[in-house]
Amino acid sequence: MVRLNMILLLIAVVCALGAVTSQHRARKLFQDLEGEQEWVRKLDIEYGQLQLELSTWATHPRIEKIARDRLHMVTPDAVGRVVDKPVAAAKKKGGH
Repeated sequence: MVRLNMILLLIAVVCALGAVTSQHRARKLFQDLEGEQEWVRKLDIEYGQLQLELSTWATHPRIEKIARDRLHMVTPDAVGRVVDKPVAAAKKKGGH
């Protein structure tokens, strides 16, 4: 009977250690998960800020200002403009 009690005690201790180890691992994994979710939130915020910055940098007035100031481009006057037909439209009309 003593032997059976010792075996049952050993099984109970092993199960208790397994439960403690399992619970510790679950807490550690949950802590890691929360850390990763925080990282995702920070990345989402940064992505939103970058999207906003991109839309700001790509505005038409800003591009036009850079074209004038840095590249010294100007809008052509009406006399200097030549309007050409698109190639596809010219082929349809000409039959070539």
